Amino acid sequence: MADARGGSAFDAWPYLTGVERGALRELLIHGALPRAEIARRINVSRASLTRASRVLMEHSLVAEDEIALRGAMGRPSEMLVIREDTHHLLGIKLTGDSVFAVVTDLRARSVAEVEERLVSTSVEDTVDQIAAIHARFARTFGDIRAAGICLAGDLAQIDGRQIVVASYFLRWHDVPLAELLEQRLGIPVTADNDVRALTAAEHWFGAGAGCDSLALVTVGAGIGFGLVVEGRVVTGHNGRAGQLDHLIVDSNGPTCGLGHHGCASAYLPSASIVTAIGVEGLDYPGAVELARAGDPVATRAFDAAARALGLMIGTIINGLDPEKIVLTGDGLAVMDVSGDEVMRAIDATRLPSDLPIPLDVQPFEFTEWARAGAVVAIRRLLRF
Repeated sequence: MADARGGSAFDAWPYLTGVERGALRELLIHGALPRAEIARRINVSRASLTRASRVLMEHSLVAEDEIALRGAMGRPSEMLVIREDTHHLLGIKLTGDSVFAVVTDLRARSVAEVEERLVSTSVEDTVDQIAAIHARFARTFGDIRAAGICLAGDLAQIDGRQIVVASYFLRWHDVPLAELLEQRLGIPVTADNDVRALTAAEHWFGAGAGCDSLALVTVGAGIGFGLVVEGRVVTGHNGRAGQLDHLIVDSNGPTCGLGHHGCASAYLPSASIVTAIGVEGLDYPGAVELARAGDPVATRAFDAAARALGLMIGTIINGLDPEKIVLTGDGLAVMDVSGDEVMRAIDATRLPSDLPIPLDVQPFEFTEWARAGAVVAIRRLLRF
């Protein structure tokens, strides 16, 4: 679709004004809203909001919804709503052996999903495989406007380029992944750390929607921590904010892979729990079953992991005082097996308070990581 400024509707995204982007953001996060409410939320006049909404409708980004009764007098309000039939995003999550991909609408709702084993961990093969996935999706969704890729590791902006500085699971160093994929896909591509991406997704479209401050903790193959302060995801000076996985739990405890004695990573990740149980050939699901059956060694390993998790959460409450802490990941069995131990450790760590613990435990599906990639793409297009 051509627009008044030239080019396609997608071409106009980077050129939306601050008012237009602000209005779109409110609709993305909160759903249908009356014009007057949007104007109030972003602190602009009704006339400015009317002009902005006209531009957004011209670009097929929003539409007018039904007239709704609002206010004590029952006066009708014209509602605006995000269009769900245009502008799709591609979200990708890379692990050490798999690629998870989703197509979402503008409100980050998944409309198609696929999971594949990686052909190899080489950069070339990975780019080829993602390009092939995009091509298959594009045959059904011809309006995929941008893509977001997330993976575990250090990612940073270096000389204006998004670089995968290091990815342990993929064994990558200094890879301009977003740039390589943009060249292949022909659409804007953004790459980010997976935990930071998931934090952004929870902040706008998940359990943290509407929170001005939010902490996210993930447990599974590793430990992740993301933080939102004053409505923005914290990245840190070097793009490495949120590395609490080596917080010391017991200085006399076992060593982690980096040689720290008794840090959280020596207790809480799935592999650390399995190692502590010490049964040859045991995997994490087997460890969970042993603990649920009352095996004393497995129970001690999960209790130790629970204390590490509780110490981390208590430290986050003390140091950051977030509105909410979202706990998720594929290692949530620690809450099922040793949840009471987690809560005791939180109470023992945090400063005395009558306030409830702001902990929200969210079930997890692995495609949530890929959906978070799509959210990264949405936020980039809104310059957020």
